[in-house]
Amino acid sequence: MKILLFSDLHYLPGVFPVRDERELIMMQEHAERTKCDLMIHAGDFCHGTPDAKALIERYNSFRIPSYHCLGNHDTEYKSREQVLKDYRMPGPYYYFDVKKYRIVVMDTNYYLKDGVFVPYERCNYQGLDLPRAIVPPEQLTWLRETIASSEYPVIIISHASFEREADGVVNAEAVREIIREANANRPHSVLMCINGHYHRNHVSILDNVCFFDLNAVSFDWVEREHDLYPPEVLAMGKSMNHIVAFTGPVFCVLKLEGTDIRIRGVESSMLCGVTREMTGNRRCDASGRAVMPRIPSSKFCLL
Repeated sequence: MKILLFSDLHYLPGVFPVRDERELIMMQEHAERTKCDLMIHAGDFCHGTPDAKALIERYNSFRIPSYHCLGNHDTEYKSREQVLKDYRMPGPYYYFDVKKYRIVVMDTNYYLKDGVFVPYERCNYQGLDLPRAIVPPEQLTWLRETIASSEYPVIIISHASFEREADGVVNAEAVREIIREANANRPHSVLMCINGHYHRNHVSILDNVCFFDLNAVSFDWVEREHDLYPPEVLAMGKSMNHIVAFTGPVFCVLKLEGTDIRIRGVESSMLCGVTREMTGNRRCDASGRAVMPRIPSSKFCLL
């Protein structure tokens, strides 16, 4: 099975550098050329503004089946209910079977307040000193049952990470324990966990499961603003002085064959050669991962 994977497109014209449908079209054309069976984005497709309607429809109606995973920004300007409807999602978390694999899409967009798990909606999580990016108990129960009921190996897609220790999902260990139990009962019940959100690349093998931290399509946010872009680049969006961008879209094709995992990445370059270090910002994030304008290709065989 082949999946075209991408994450964090962040379509928000006038703010971020993605201003039209060009990058999505390039990814869709690549999916056709490489004969992918489906496309999945790992969250933050857009921000819920009205001008994203045509882009969402283009993705939803593409010839190759195309699936959504909720990110923290997808519900920034719309209710979750409306975003789920626009994205044609059966729910905030769901699964489907294709070519003898089960794809499980999870929702990590909750914060915990006074014992209540509150879903992200209209920026309600921002500025809160509360546990956030956390999976509610009922979704953990659903995940355990969904893995156990599958006759096929499982691939888990989420926005926040179940692998990162410093800044991943708060109760990621509970998710990893469900995976360990499933694989102990039946080897290779879960093959991979794929996440977006951090605009970074990283692949690791934990407990014989591949964890893939998937890069963003086109840029990374920097806290300290800079003035290194020329006027024509700054005109691409009002947040360009808080961004280090790529010259072209970054994505990959994931090929699954039994327990063999192959990632065929796409390489770009830094726009105007500007890197995080040049802007006076830290080179690496909290997990020690640097920005790179590519997704490296790699191959794994789970034993």
